[in-house]
Amino acid sequence: MTRPLLIIAAGGTGGHMFPAQSLAEEMLARGWRVKLSTDARGARYTGNFPDAVEIVQLASATFARGGLMAKLAVPFRIGAGVASAVGAMLRDKPACVAGFGGYPSIPAIAASWLLRIPRLIHEQNGVLGRVNTLFAKRVEAVACGIWPTALPEGVEGIYVGNPVRGAVLERAAAPYIQPGDYPMQVLVIGGSQGARILSDVVPPAIAALPLEMLSNLRVSHQARDEDGERVSAYYAEQAINADVQPFFEDVPRRMSEAQLVISRSGASSVADITLIGRPSILVPYAAAAGDHQSANARGLAEAGAAIVIPESQLTPETLSAQIHTILSQPAGALQMSQAALTLARPDAARDLADLVEGLSTRGHAA
Repeated sequence: MTRPLLIIAAGGTGGHMFPAQSLAEEMLARGWRVKLSTDARGARYTGNFPDAVEIVQLASATFARGGLMAKLAVPFRIGAGVASAVGAMLRDKPACVAGFGGYPSIPAIAASWLLRIPRLIHEQNGVLGRVNTLFAKRVEAVACGIWPTALPEGVEGIYVGNPVRGAVLERAAAPYIQPGDYPMQVLVIGGSQGARILSDVVPPAIAALPLEMLSNLRVSHQARDEDGERVSAYYAEQAINADVQPFFEDVPRRMSEAQLVISRSGASSVADITLIGRPSILVPYAAAAGDHQSANARGLAEAGAAIVIPESQLTPETLSAQIHTILSQPAGALQMSQAALTLARPDAARDLADLVEGLSTRGHAA
């Protein structure tokens, strides 16, 4: 008997790819075949997908970048991608198609709609992205990574959370060591976009802390390539123990050892922070579509798990005061870490996989 096939449609950024990878791993463990439908840009983020996942590149495009000619070509590129996806699904029919957003997901989701194949979308953020908004009323289920998620009128969401990588799950609810008069870790992560403001503001904010606190700090700071040298130089000039890198391969370990996380509020970062359970200071990326990073951070702020500072209010003085508040109040920091854990969804991949299997048993979609 042929094993059922799931087509995962995703692309664009790691924010789409991380939960897609988690679902792929879960479905493979359940005996399914899995194909990932993306484009050339999305394929660059597939290095950690299991070898058993077949990577299929289809033509897609976005109106958001390129000149006039590129924009005029968008409908034709998307149309070609949809036609290719339809042909592929007729040859090897999937039991379900799951879209994770990003314009590379358009061809497979559109093809599944045309062929009435069971389909769902997963939205990682608290506000639907453009592509997921387009398909929200054309799928059988909208799975949400953040709750509540702003949805179009008449669309009901199913809260499953954001699936995370296995390395994060291994550190879930790792014991939290409260701040004190001993070595403490601060983790600074900025995501793939807009991290420059953290490189501008965080180092002087840390340098302004009282000397008795500063002498205990160990900083892990993720900075863009173009910012790394000056950030490292600044920390060195201030005699601050800091490890500055453009990307940390071991973020889950560093986060589990941290007394405080300073971060953007991308969906994956928020999921990691809640699952491991750490106090955080979140700085939503102001240019994020639909201000979705503010929506992502709202739940942590309301639960008392995070302090949220809008970019417009982020200064070294403001940030330094908040860092000092958290690191000088051990009981409060512990309470923040426990509050973060209350928002964790460790079974997100399992619940999303259950949704896929439930849809697949219904046969052709309406």
